[in-house]
Amino acid sequence: MRSALRRTAAFLLAVGIGAMASFAYAADGYRLIPPQPTPNPSRIEVLEFFWYGCPYCNLLQPALRQWIERKPADVDIRRVPAVFRESWAPLARVFYTLEMLGELDRLHYEVYRAQHIDGENLNSAERAADWAARHSIDRQAWLPSYNSPEVDQRVKQAVAATRQYSIQGTPSLVVDGRYLTSTGMNASIGDVIRVLDDLVQLAREQHVTGAR
Repeated sequence: MRSALRRTAAFLLAVGIGAMASFAYAADGYRLIPPQPTPNPSRIEVLEFFWYGCPYCNLLQPALRQWIERKPADVDIRRVPAVFRESWAPLARVFYTLEMLGELDRLHYEVYRAQHIDGENLNSAERAADWAARHSIDRQAWLPSYNSPEVDQRVKQAVAATRQYSIQGTPSLVVDGRYLTSTGMNASIGDVIRVLDDLVQLAREQHVTGAR
């Protein structure tokens, strides 16, 4: 798998990333996107673009959670709620409200449970506040944060990132600002994780050789 990833990456770089960025290499389980800056060039960034309402994102979570627990020490992971349309924004607001309140680590997976197991609808400030209250977050803390300019700005940034990273569906994982894999490009969740591992290794080798 890894040698195939290298061959494909080298080919795309040779012919021009801009011309080929939208071509999905289904056989290899990933595609190149126009390169994006990463916060720390000495480390490898993995971005998870997700939507709490996405059933495929929910199915990916157990395997991805295990991967995060064993990820290499030189890898940072960051989550970005994809926002393709206005109807996706309320769940993005839930994510950023949890982040603002310092509750994301505790309740991130509980949002998936609410949406996909408990059948809750968190697509409004009031319903989300009711859910938060059942998880020991005061409504008077939740609502001002949910409706705050800070969350407004973060949702706008998520909309921009969804476009900037050429996200076409969820879940999508972007490695090192240039390689994108997703459940839609692989036969199974296990394949997604294997491709993710290979892309991290490919990025690491390119960091060493200065090919980034």
